[in-house]
Amino acid sequence: MMGHVARMQLAGRITYYLGLLALVCGGLVHLNIAKSLFLAATLTQRNLFEASMASFMICIASEVRALGENHD
Repeated sequence: MMGHVARMQLAGRITYYLGLLALVCGGLVHLNIAKSLFLAATLTQRNLFEASMASFMICIASEVRALGENHD
């Protein structure tokens, strides 16, 4: 079974990669590469940036909490 700390670290890793993916997609939109694809999915550059920032904030919170519980 996976412990609580391991689950928090897994959540941190998943949200980190989701945020990184959203940030890369936002960069592609900014450079007008595949812009029509993201606009067809109603994902603007701002939406992708907000998704990446939310993912990174969740990632940081998960890692900090996992580190705090790992030292107890």
